[in-house]
Amino acid sequence: MSSSNKKNPTAIEIKNLTVAYDKEKILDNLSFNIGAETITALIGPNGAGKTTLIRAILGLIPIQKGSIKFFNRDALQKCNHLKGHHIDCFHPGYVPQRYSFDKTFPITVREFLGLALLSGQDASKIDKTLKEVGMLKNKDRLLGQLSGGQVQRVLIAKALVAEPKILFLDEAAFGIDIAGEKTFYELIKHLNKKQGITCILVSHEIDVVFKYADQVICLNKKMICQGVPKKLLTPKTLTEIYGKEIGLYEHKYK
Repeated sequence: MSSSNKKNPTAIEIKNLTVAYDKEKILDNLSFNIGAETITALIGPNGAGKTTLIRAILGLIPIQKGSIKFFNRDALQKCNHLKGHHIDCFHPGYVPQRYSFDKTFPITVREFLGLALLSGQDASKIDKTLKEVGMLKNKDRLLGQLSGGQVQRVLIAKALVAEPKILFLDEAAFGIDIAGEKTFYELIKHLNKKQGITCILVSHEIDVVFKYADQVICLNKKMICQGVPKKLLTPKTLTEIYGKEIGLYEHKYK
């Protein structure tokens, strides 16, 4: 099932994508589309290839075969997007599950985001982005003094500074408490609805997928299924994906 239509043209088009390490296929012949300005969840058991898929899309690892297009452009094509600068036309942001850094290193939040500014961008973009993620009042604090949830918001801000059209989140809420997790996903929803950013998130939490995702892509090295979460993720399908019965639980996001 494709999520692209006249209202939401295709942001990412994957055809026959295969990735292998030492001749072992980690992703095998995947084909799917992701509609622009949607939230798409990637789910599957550990070792299913979810992080590998994101890394392949971002060009961080080589692919054995297949093609990747962004907004109907080949991944290798370039286009002008920001003040005449020649940069990737789909221009992605990426928020990892964990971000390792020396907490004693004396760098402020504002200085940290300054490292992500593109050539020609005004530094005022930093304050605007921190305000967007609710971290403006913390701009002069040291990064090592922040809580886990605050660090994740700063990482989102870092990804947003360069004005991405697509935002990848690889279990980016990992380690955040339930209350903080709710506000984290509400922020993602806000960025998607208000700024039109296409969001692709990896999650093991099926209730999060139900509440926030427009579509879900189910992987276990191969494509298992793709569709609208509430229609697709039945107990039978979840058993097929994870190889065992899995119950839905809720964090009571209200």
